[in-house]
Amino acid sequence: MIKALYLLNSDAYERIYGPDERADLAALLDTSAPPQTAASVQQDPSVLADVEVLLSGWGCPVLDANLLAKMPLLKGVFYGAGSIRGIVTPAFWERTIPITSSYAANAVPVAEYTLAQIILCLKRAWQQVFAIRSRHDYVRSMTVPGAYGSTVGIISLGMIGRLVARRLQELDVCVVAYDPFVEPDSAADLGVELCSLEDVFRRADVVSLHTPWLPQTEGMIGGAHFAMMKEGASFINTARGAVVREQEMLNVLKIRRDLFAVLDVVWPEPPADDSPIFDMENVILTPHIAGSLGDECRRMGRIVVEEVNRFLHGEPLHWAISRERAEIMA
Repeated sequence: MIKALYLLNSDAYERIYGPDERADLAALLDTSAPPQTAASVQQDPSVLADVEVLLSGWGCPVLDANLLAKMPLLKGVFYGAGSIRGIVTPAFWERTIPITSSYAANAVPVAEYTLAQIILCLKRAWQQVFAIRSRHDYVRSMTVPGAYGSTVGIISLGMIGRLVARRLQELDVCVVAYDPFVEPDSAADLGVELCSLEDVFRRADVVSLHTPWLPQTEGMIGGAHFAMMKEGASFINTARGAVVREQEMLNVLKIRRDLFAVLDVVWPEPPADDSPIFDMENVILTPHIAGSLGDECRRMGRIVVEEVNRFLHGEPLHWAISRERAEIMA
């Protein structure tokens, strides 16, 4: 059988590769070698000598020329997490070794979290929670957009944005989106109307950000975008904090108390201890939990099992990542 090695953080191994995934991979590959970490292979690189397949995830060491030289037989890398940008190098691409990512599996819980927050924002649920806590009484006079006839805006229709759009088809809402790389026919299939970034902020009752953090998208959303939001609108960020100019956003939110932000990501992360963001009544923070947690991580391990099976049978890999694709992944 083909020799395989798990190479990732110990806690990532436990989370991504559950008993079922390990058993299925053991039936396909020789996984008898103990799981390794970046530190353990640095101490004893001999464990890499006969490795043909790497089974990895969070904590995978950088696949540079030095490490690759210790794996002369390497034929495939199966990464049970999201972006591979942090582990691939020019030396890796020169070896033309196929590599897959489980980013599609991680997109599912992010879309689920986003949909839940969109519905809560349309009900202005968090504002009502804070008002009840402050007044010790129910607040029944608050105006809410609701999930009938309101408008939801999506920024970027990548995998997560598309999943969110499809889930929103179950609601009676209008969906508008900004993505300069999406064709109108593709957007129409998602039930989405394409418009400018500014119009997303002007028109939507809830704006949901799904743009990857790239050099060209850093600081893409600024204070002017928040200032043009309609009264009572909400903003959700499950993408990356650095896509938003945070101080500009906070400056607007301090003035526009009618606006609300649900931030699962910020930059820096976590915020500085003295950041005003902790005490703002129109901001709710969650600690980067939209992605895979708990047993949700095993969905990523399941993609690895499926891809390894295709690899061994000479079938096209569904989630292979090219050099060009890796450069634009979040």
